[in-house]
Amino acid sequence: MGVYEELRARGLLAQVTNEEVIREMINAGKATFYIGFDCTADSLTAGHFMALTLMKRLQMAGNKPIALIGGGTTMIGDPSGRTDMRKMLTREDIEHNAACFKKQMERFIEFGEGKAQMVNNADWLLKLNYVDMLREVGACFSVNNMLRAECYKQRMEKGLSFLEFNYMIMQSYDFYYLFQHYGCNMQFGGDDQWSNMLGGTELIRRKLGKDAHCMTITLLTDSQGKKMGKTAGNAVWLDPNKTSPFEFYQYWRNVGDDDVLKCIRLLTFLPLEQIDEMDKWEGEQLNRAKEILAWEITKMVHGEEEANKAQTAARALFAGGADDSNMPTTELTADRLTDGAIDVISLLVACKLVATRSEGRRLIQGGGVLVNEEKIDSLDRSFTQEDLKAGLKIRKGKKVYHKAILT
Repeated sequence: MGVYEELRARGLLAQVTNEEVIREMINAGKATFYIGFDCTADSLTAGHFMALTLMKRLQMAGNKPIALIGGGTTMIGDPSGRTDMRKMLTREDIEHNAACFKKQMERFIEFGEGKAQMVNNADWLLKLNYVDMLREVGACFSVNNMLRAECYKQRMEKGLSFLEFNYMIMQSYDFYYLFQHYGCNMQFGGDDQWSNMLGGTELIRRKLGKDAHCMTITLLTDSQGKKMGKTAGNAVWLDPNKTSPFEFYQYWRNVGDDDVLKCIRLLTFLPLEQIDEMDKWEGEQLNRAKEILAWEITKMVHGEEEANKAQTAARALFAGGADDSNMPTTELTADRLTDGAIDVISLLVACKLVATRSEGRRLIQGGGVLVNEEKIDSLDRSFTQEDLKAGLKIRKGKKVYHKAILT
């Protein structure tokens, strides 16, 4: 089985142009492809993980990845999948976020001469003359066709700014530029990027001729990727300072029964033959599958030692054991206390287990909070300085654990 057939078997492919040519190039290790990452935060998330593993798979087969950091496009903001306009970032913020991305990507992709490259579209987009850009590229785009694109249609009712309207042209120009200057002949992206990606393919063909070897392929990240990126309203970051290895492990350990085998197939490097056997698993065996998924992905992101620690801690917690050394912990200071104590709602807010006090009240009233395995049924419950010094083990719902101590 070639690498292209493996991508298909794992369920990674959604839409493809020129499939026969793409298959031949990828299987022969002759693709130079790019995936773009707009740096809207200082860490990648679990939603980016599929793209990173795809780059790794293709590089292992001899193909050359280009990780495109969107230093320029981030200044505009992609409207795809959005109901409102993104927060505008400064150049300094964007440059800082780009540096953070590079450090994380190096865990997955091998950069260097003849290997993967990392480029920043700020290097060419920010130098463009507006009138020259309109003359060179603007004539290649039909406004009518652009407005029919899914990435714009879903924003029309809420309001689409002219700034965001330019995003498709900027992304298309990226492919055009990379094709000319880096020999990039293929682009990959999420299913929600299809319209933007076709714009790049069409731009190359119109400017450079129909024989230009430009191909577009998309991943099934529109639904899975958005789902993977968040849990309980919070982003699942790859940065261990934002999402601890334990929390990261727990996120994957808690995927639904219907999703676990799909995630193993999409995201891990386990052989397909082994995964096919796991397809027959049911009942309690699915918990074992979830452990395999969580351990494999945590190992890739944080290393084997952290994956083993997280798994040991999770097993102890599920079994009612006492090993909480790797549990996410909030260290509270005395200024958080009132008359030597802290009420349970303030405790939940301080540990960032809830965003607001009203959310904390609803959680307690619904029976969703345990402290040291005791169910909290009173909104007036509080904990003393001595309680906090000994350490409080908080459980939110069935699967979210946290520890609070006084420093």
